[in-house]
Amino acid sequence: MDIRRFLRHLFTTRAAVRRHFPPASLQAIEAAIAESERGHRGEIRFVIEPALDPGQLMEGMAPRERALEVFSELRVWDTEENSGVLVYVLFADHAIEIVADRGIHAAAGQPAWKRIAADMETAFAAGDYGAGALRGIAAVTAELRRHLPPGGGGVDELPDEVTLL
Repeated sequence: MDIRRFLRHLFTTRAAVRRHFPPASLQAIEAAIAESERGHRGEIRFVIEPALDPGQLMEGMAPRERALEVFSELRVWDTEENSGVLVYVLFADHAIEIVADRGIHAAAGQPAWKRIAADMETAFAAGDYGAGALRGIAAVTAELRRHLPPGGGGVDELPDEVTLL
């Protein structure tokens, strides 16, 4: 076990997340998601988790593994066209994982999601959390518009609110 990672997770709190994602940033992210979903048939969830719990750290849980758990727990997969996309931020690790349901993942592919996550990580590393999140949502939106253009009933199947775990 990496003791530095353990300590980083132990001391990363929701308050730290709120300092970097103040209410105005969270509202801007939510508005960007709502606006985005008017332009395609996909669904976006944005989740920020301050840190893993000690048990998860002892097991050596990776950010990707946790993102897959959150994807399932929040039922991002449960959309009509299998078009849910989770943008997961594990704050203590400065890690961003994008998990897409099979309907959109098959069309866009893992390289697109990795590129978007890397761009967000670069912005976050520069301390530009709000703008980095909005750029990430814009890039996810571009993929969804390309592969799932508007049409059909336009039902909003997943919440647009940022989830802080």
